[in-house]
Amino acid sequence: MLPRERVFTALDFKKPDMVPVEYCTNPVGFYEHGDNLRQLFSLYPADFGDASSIYVKSPDKDCFDSDGRYHEFKVDEWGTEWEYRIYLMRGHPFKRPLDDMENLAGYKLPPQPVPEPGTKEFALFKDNFINHKQKFFKKAGWVGILEQMIALRKFEDVLMDIAMDTHQINRLADMLTDYHAETIHRLLEAGADAIEFGDDYGTQSGMLISPERWRQFFKPRLAKLMQPIKNAGKKVLFHSCGMAWDILEDLKEIGADSIWPQLPLYDMDELAKECKKLGLAVAIHIDRAYTMTHGSPEDVKQAVDAAFKAFRPDLGGSWFYIEVDNGFPFENIETLVKSVARYRSTVGAF
Repeated sequence: MLPRERVFTALDFKKPDMVPVEYCTNPVGFYEHGDNLRQLFSLYPADFGDASSIYVKSPDKDCFDSDGRYHEFKVDEWGTEWEYRIYLMRGHPFKRPLDDMENLAGYKLPPQPVPEPGTKEFALFKDNFINHKQKFFKKAGWVGILEQMIALRKFEDVLMDIAMDTHQINRLADMLTDYHAETIHRLLEAGADAIEFGDDYGTQSGMLISPERWRQFFKPRLAKLMQPIKNAGKKVLFHSCGMAWDILEDLKEIGADSIWPQLPLYDMDELAKECKKLGLAVAIHIDRAYTMTHGSPEDVKQAVDAAFKAFRPDLGGSWFYIEVDNGFPFENIETLVKSVARYRSTVGAF
């Protein structure tokens, strides 16, 4: 199988010729580990794209404070000013355009991130998709409603607005839904195999809002966004950090084909059983907060072994997702990649 076919096979809960693997091209990992990481990814290729030739530039000298520490402020296309303390890592909102919701009436959404179909720019954009799909699976987009709202307005105020069902928070959510709908339309026109969604709905032990309120506020809007993707015969990949057990069935119902969960929060055997029952494929993501950052190589190997045993990606319905953050000892990264590769090369032997 070509890598692209391998991913489709896994998403359809069919047995692939080898366990699929995805490398997240997080720039901070390449900045910290450079050629060592590129060489490792070159020796053990994956199925969503070639991650062995990614280079990132060093920060400019004026991005450091008087103590020599990286510290930068940037305003994004949405009008939010972000404070960054770790180079190439997501920052924290410093100034938000909608902390005063009276600003909503005059708020303008940014230009679409995808060129308009029919333009020369879109033709080049589409050509990149076509070339990628000659070998690899092409996912695209990052569709989130809650995450964008809390970048535009204080986190606690957004949650209170949702709880109180204010007119303005509904208006903002509808604006974002319409904006994402146009982005999805353009990505489908370009030929994406899958559209990726991402909203962190959970804490370490439960959801930020009740499942009932989630079903009232988010579910209809997500369903509206997913429907054109399903109509086009494409896949929906969904990520949510935190405990989202209560809405797994809802996500499947409205069109999600896979979930990328925060595994340490779940009983993996129970999660694997539930997702198999629902037909919801799983991106297997080994714990970054403790295991990859503070654990030993043996801890990493044991985590891979446990995840393989629970999800059995050799039989379909899951794949390994590998993301390298700052602070990972390289020996842990190497152990992770090689441990996954060991299972990748022995499909049917377990």
